[in-house]
Formats: sequence, C-alpha cells, structure tokens
Amino acid sequence: MSKKAYVFPGQGSQFTGMGQALYDNNAIAKELFEKANEILGFRISDIMFTGTAEDLKQTKVTQPAVFLHSVIAYLTLENPQPDMVAGHSLGEFSALVANKVLTFEDALKLVSIRATAMQKACELQPSTMAAVLALADDKVEEICKEIEKESGEIVVAANYNCPGQLVISGSAKGIEIACEKMKAAGAKRALPLPVGGAFHSPLMNPAKEELAEAIHKATFSTPIAPIYQNVVAKAVTDPQEIKENLIAQLTGAVRWTQSVEAMIQDGATHFVEVGPGKVLQGLVAKINKEVTIEGIN
Repeated sequence: MSKKAYVFPGQGSQFTGMGQALYDNNAIAKELFEKANEILGFRISDIMFTGTAEDLKQTKVTQPAVFLHSVIAYLTLENPQPDMVAGHSLGEFSALVANKVLTFEDALKLVSIRATAMQKACELQPSTMAAVLALADDKVEEICKEIEKESGEIVVAANYNCPGQLVISGSAKGIEIACEKMKAAGAKRALPLPVGGAFHSPLMNPAKEELAEAIHKATFSTPIAPIYQNVVAKAVTDPQEIKENLIAQLTGAVRWTQSVEAMIQDGATHFVEVGPGKVLQGLVAKINKEVTIEGIN
C-alpha cells in the first residue's frame, strides 16, 4: 500500500513575488492572505509580492511568509489526503495545519511569536550557521564537541539535511573555528550561511521560554495523520507530545534525513512538497532515489 507524505519547507525558501499567483487567482487564498494581514497587524502580503530580498530576509517576516505560502497553497488543493506529514524546522507549523492539529489562525500566531522571539535571541549574541559538505555526521559532531571543550564556544550539529550535508550552528567565533577544522578534516566545503543567528542551538534558549508559554496556551487537536517531528524523527500523534517536540525543536537538531527515512520505512512512496522553492524535493531525492517527488507552489 503506497502512502503519500506532504512535506513543508522552512526558512530560506522565500523569494520576491511568493504567493502572488495564489492571491490573484484564488478567492480562498485571497481571503486567507487578508486574514493574515489582519492577524499580524501589517500587510505581509505586500512584502511577499513586491518586497526586496532584504525585506524578506528579516526573521519576523521570513517565517510567517514561508508559512503562509505553504499553508495557503495546501488549503487551496482539492481534497488532499495525507497519510503522513513533516516540515523542515518552521515547516513543522505548516504540517500541523495540514494534519488539522492547529487552525490556520492559531498556527500563524505561534509562527509570529516564534519569529519575533528568535529575532530577539539573535540580537543577544553574534551567532550564525554554516553548511558542511561531504564529511561524515559523526566526524562533524566530534569536531563540534572538541571546539566546545577547548574554547568554550557553542557549536552544535543543527540540521541533518541529507547524507553529506549537515548544517552546524553556534557563536560567530565558534563557527569560524569550526569551518577551518571541518575543512582540515576533509570536508569538501564548510561555508557560513546568510542567516541572522544560531537556530537550533542552545543560543535559542531565550526564545524557547516565550514560545513554550504560547504553545502551552494554544489548542492542539488530534491529528488526522501522523507528523514526523524534527527532534525525534518518528511518527507522533499525541497532541501533548507534539507540543513538547515543537518547543524542543528551537534548541534541538532538525533530523530531516532521519525523518524522511522513517517515513519511507513506514510506507511513504510519494512525497509532495507544498510551498515556495524546491529545497525539500532535492533533499528527499538525495536521501532516497526510489520514491517519487513532486512540488506544489
């Protein structure tokens, strides 16, 4: 029995003009965008459709923008029937609307709180992330631990994107040391990413408290399909557990490779990426060549 998995992208997939075709051609989409503008208290749709790359790069704009594009594209599909869902980092919130755990409105409010809290945490200390290519995961983890022990700088493995592509996260100084050490250890590349801070690392702890409070107050319903959450990389259906994993995700690693492998093991043969860009389609293809993959944007 082949199963269909819907997956949702995270920060980094944004582009100028995102979502405009949906707004222009679909009455439901237009209504949802306007509702979002109202909830957020500013016209995010204008920034998405005509803003510059720089405007879209601010965390407090990027996260709701990617969420809106993904979720509105999903909600305008004709009767989607997910057997399972997953999202990369921020995409987990989109996935929770798709499997009916969160309402559109509640998820958008949580995404906005998360984005603002993360932006604030980024401003507390110079921090960043870097992509490490073609170095074994355990070697990357070992180097991160060494740096923390030797220099006291925070560096952790943050995103397990696909075999041979791991993103590390930490203090600006820590990442600088790490890039040198990773290259010396044989990484094909170790390059800092254009992000505002050290996402999925202990440096996001200040944001965690704020998000935890909002998540605990929100209503999480029983899902219509399991979600494979980033921090545990396995099927979760208990609303309370989903909440805890969502909070842990801010400072924990995104185990994308492991999540996709678990979905395939549980019967997923067809992956559908819903939202801006094609990042996840590329990653899924690198994780497993046998499955079919398509994108809806």
